[in-house]
Amino acid sequence: MSIVCEFDLNGKQEIFEFNKVAKQANGAVLAKIGNAVVLATVVSEFDNPVSEDFTPLTVQYIEKTYAAAKLPGGFIKREGKPSDFETLTSRVIDRSLRPLFPKGYVYPTTITVMVLSADKDVDLQTLSLNAANAALYTSNLPIKKSVCGVRVGRIENNYVINPTPDQIVNSTLDLYVAGSKDELLMIEMKTISSSEMVEVDIEAFTKIHNANEMNEDALVEAIAFAQNALKEANLTYEKAFEEVSKEKVEVELVKFTIEESVINYVRDNFSNEIREAIKKLAKSERATQLKDVAKMIAANEYCTTNELEFNTIYEAVSIVKREIVRAMIVNDKLRADGRGLKDVRPISIETNILPSTHSSCLFTRGETQALVIGTIAGPKDGQMYEVLTDKSTSMEKFMVHYNFPGFSVGEAKPMFGVGRRELGHGNLAKKALEATIDDDYNETVRLVSEILESNGSSSMATVCGGSLALKAAGVPISNLVAGVAMGMVVENDKYSILTDIMGLEDHDGDMDFKVAGTKKGITALQMDIKLGGIELSVLKEALLQAKEGRDHILDLMEEASKEIVPSGALPLVEQFIIDPSKFMVIIGKAGATIKEIIERFTVSIDLDRDNGIVKVSGDNKQNIMDACEHIKTISNNASPRKETKNIDFEKLYQVDEVVTGKVERVVDFGAFILLPKGGEGLLHISKISKERVNNVSDILSVGQDIEVKVLKVKKDRIELSSN
Repeated sequence: MSIVCEFDLNGKQEIFEFNKVAKQANGAVLAKIGNAVVLATVVSEFDNPVSEDFTPLTVQYIEKTYAAAKLPGGFIKREGKPSDFETLTSRVIDRSLRPLFPKGYVYPTTITVMVLSADKDVDLQTLSLNAANAALYTSNLPIKKSVCGVRVGRIENNYVINPTPDQIVNSTLDLYVAGSKDELLMIEMKTISSSEMVEVDIEAFTKIHNANEMNEDALVEAIAFAQNALKEANLTYEKAFEEVSKEKVEVELVKFTIEESVINYVRDNFSNEIREAIKKLAKSERATQLKDVAKMIAANEYCTTNELEFNTIYEAVSIVKREIVRAMIVNDKLRADGRGLKDVRPISIETNILPSTHSSCLFTRGETQALVIGTIAGPKDGQMYEVLTDKSTSMEKFMVHYNFPGFSVGEAKPMFGVGRRELGHGNLAKKALEATIDDDYNETVRLVSEILESNGSSSMATVCGGSLALKAAGVPISNLVAGVAMGMVVENDKYSILTDIMGLEDHDGDMDFKVAGTKKGITALQMDIKLGGIELSVLKEALLQAKEGRDHILDLMEEASKEIVPSGALPLVEQFIIDPSKFMVIIGKAGATIKEIIERFTVSIDLDRDNGIVKVSGDNKQNIMDACEHIKTISNNASPRKETKNIDFEKLYQVDEVVTGKVERVVDFGAFILLPKGGEGLLHISKISKERVNNVSDILSVGQDIEVKVLKVKKDRIELSSN
């Protein structure tokens, strides 16, 4: 018999149903909010431990199109490769729940979340994490802590917990926080841009773009707001789920330990060699230097006499290395490469080094190097994608694609498809940059970040290079954006915060988080906490230290931006406004007119029906100017369509009434006739003559007077025939 738990939490009614489906899994739950239903399951193989010292956890978030009463798009009518949103949501769940697994848990574990029914008013990412948590908490795995997620929006300067997707559209903040009742474990944040009309003079207004950057105090306040909601939710879950939790299985937590005597031997005799290796490790993420030290020690008489395996020696070297690195940072306030805790590595910036691209930026910080290339295309050239709860296809007009080849860290491996890490890093850079792009800019922009060298936060190098690539391409941005990776090392009651961490410090530290923003404030943040949470006061200290590093990088970027020479490959664009009612004349019958203009002048044309903007682009300036003049001529020769919204034809005209009108517009299916008492009526091609008419323009021309009879009349339209 199933067991149902119902809660009213943070303005939502949540229903969790246990022991109904997937009963052969270690843990399973059907979670519901509104019309959204997700199935979360947890399976762990206790009889199949791995030999390595890590938890083999796999998380899959899967959207089924039937959940929204749709068929999969494309030729094959079966769900295939995960979408970017599915992959990123899987990462969010993984990063939130992985810290719950105890050290030494080496049993293959899979958490699967399937969306069975969708609701456009429900945040599926939050619901899915909470469902996965419920399945894990109530399973027989040795985990007794609840972790859930909440989303925070900022609408009209008020924080809103778990806003609906529609509310997020009106928010200036999208903050996602996961944690237990006591600890913050994972944070993702981005600002959302907005525009407002500002009075600049009497009866004169201008539109101002705002990236809505957040200062450190406001962000900490928002995180504290989320933390209160997390505490309430987790306390509620733990109390309610206790009665439906399975009995925990006693599994062996494998201790990957080596004898203390081996560690002492390495520490007492080879610390100097390890220190030298650490200095070289500061130049590379690969641990080849440590392996060389381990090989040297392995040839020592002590190791041969005691028949020590190489893996044991290497593990002892790694342990001593970690001790030395952490002691240097916490006690000596010194880092492996000789920097102070707040120092940013040397930075060099070169822009537009690739002559045939629209823009490019080579951003180098220490041993991390990103080559970011920008490409501009038309509004219709974006990436089409589907949102589960939308019936129509959406268009992504700003893309950041991040590539991490093996050679960037000196590894001999081929380049394959994009993995979760690449998607996550590209998505973080996109979040950091997107809010700064002017809302009225409707061109498609693609940034590609090729990581050529990596030793610490290539995603933040992507942000810096990407912002300069946008500027070099002429994309209107409110401010330059810089990113910096921060870290922290904690030993007992001491801690040190590090600016611009390298791979060594990321591996041996207790926390890493990435902060991106402008001089005005933060636009994006991502944080994963390895230790038992973080105090908000310490978080604020880290954010303020990050601001110092970010401002230093921004100063260098602003100097580099002054040296930008626009690429000769940039598309040439001319823009002007015409009466939107004349667009049909420019397009012509079945698009014949606009196709002829495109082919004749070798240009691209974009028509914005909402505001009458015509945008002509191409490679030849003269061709563009000629095309613009040609379009203007067509527009000037065409009569504007008169507004008929307020005309009541039934009061002005009667059926069979004969009047003399003037041809207003000629279209392929007939002509619109301007009538003497106001308004215009349609003279269909079939009503022009008793003979068959193949081309309306053979008989009628704009401005011609014609006698017509009223065939049909309704309040809002009138149909005519030739008299």
